[in-house]
Amino acid sequence: MSDSASLTDLDKRYLWHPFTQAATHAPPLLAVSAKGSRVTDADGKDYLDMVSSWWVNLHGHGHPAIAQAIATQAGQMEQVIFAEFTHQPAITLAARIAELLPGDLERVFYSDDGSTAVEVALKMALQYWRNQGEARTAFIGFDGGYHGDTVGAMSVGQTSGYFAMWQDMMFPARIAPFPYTWDGDPNVESKEAKALFELGALLECGHVAAVIIEPLVQGASGMRMCRPDFLQKVEKMVRASGALLILDEVMTGFGRAGSLFACQKAGIVPDFICLSKGLTGGFLPMAMTVTRPFIYDAFLGQDISRAFLHGHSYTANPLGCAAGLASLDLLLSPDCAQARARLEATHRHWLDRLAAQGLAERTRLHGTVAAFDVPNPTSLPDGVIGSRLKREFRTRGLIIRPLGKVIYLLPPYCVTEDELAYAWGQIEEVLKTL
Repeated sequence: MSDSASLTDLDKRYLWHPFTQAATHAPPLLAVSAKGSRVTDADGKDYLDMVSSWWVNLHGHGHPAIAQAIATQAGQMEQVIFAEFTHQPAITLAARIAELLPGDLERVFYSDDGSTAVEVALKMALQYWRNQGEARTAFIGFDGGYHGDTVGAMSVGQTSGYFAMWQDMMFPARIAPFPYTWDGDPNVESKEAKALFELGALLECGHVAAVIIEPLVQGASGMRMCRPDFLQKVEKMVRASGALLILDEVMTGFGRAGSLFACQKAGIVPDFICLSKGLTGGFLPMAMTVTRPFIYDAFLGQDISRAFLHGHSYTANPLGCAAGLASLDLLLSPDCAQARARLEATHRHWLDRLAAQGLAERTRLHGTVAAFDVPNPTSLPDGVIGSRLKREFRTRGLIIRPLGKVIYLLPPYCVTEDELAYAWGQIEEVLKTL
């Protein structure tokens, strides 16, 4: 038995893969190396990673600058308890992120993943009001919002379609409509008006601690997009109600939506922003919840019960911080800015081309995130369409994971023009065969 066959057998025996029905899913590919936009399997076949390995690899796989930063840091200090110590990589990364964020978002709480960054924001918001002596305990999310898999994140994302099995674990949350829109949508203004009206009614119910939203793009629910103007109106309403505003930028942060952060493109300043995924350029798990000074100050006092009693073993891990600093250097370079602009322009060209041929519906684009719905004249279930498309893309050397009938591309910034043209060209050919 070959080494790859043996490993595949061991995988089948011991591993449990995420978001996978093992009884029907094709065996996972055995990856042996990755570089740039490509992942190589045990048979030597290359695959273009058009989803940045679940949206984390900003600069592609194996970038030498990030790898070297981790190696250097590992030789100096790999981990230290952050409740007792601080260190230069954590301090510098927090300061640099704060300088890039709008307004006075400057207090950084480190954690491990996007779901936990959201959980931290929810817990901070709730305790903020309790420390103030106010009984604000309700949260408002948006229909289709996905914020992660921990209990609080599931509760505010309960309409995303992923969590029916755990309904009994969740706390109640109020859900406002999300005015999902696309190119040429004639009803966008009426949808926004309805969403804002219903949001206002939910806010008037009282006791709202915070409102949480994925700004500009709802990722896991199908890359559903809204307009910046809508977010500006949401912020204004939340401020008028006295509630706090949480932006989940786990996916949209670090240039994905066009600007460095989606809140900048929308021209708003939240009370909390949740960051992860691209934070370390895809090398290591790390997250941050960034908030404003008045929130931080509400936790100060002589009694430990006022403090934020939350943490993780690997909080502010030096290796992750070193990776984050190296990734940030790459992100802020002129070359990266030009690459992101080229990506957006290429996406626009192909979305328009597919739509003109009747191969794409509801085309939409924010920055480097491109998406469209696949026309479905046969009325097949969306899941069946998505599975067929994913299998066909894999045979053509593409890692693309449709969300039902939604095809989206979210490639690393290092993708070449030839690689991107190949990916879009193959999508066009596959759609013509449906």
